[in-house]
Amino acid sequence: EYIEMFYNRRRLHSALGYVSPAEFERSA
Repeated sequence: EYIEMFYNRRRLHSALGYVSPAEFERSA
């Protein structure tokens, strides 16, 4: 479950490439 969540977050980040890593982490 944790790995799935981590993988999904990576995919989401790729899809939202215009969002910086820092902004993404703050919104998570």
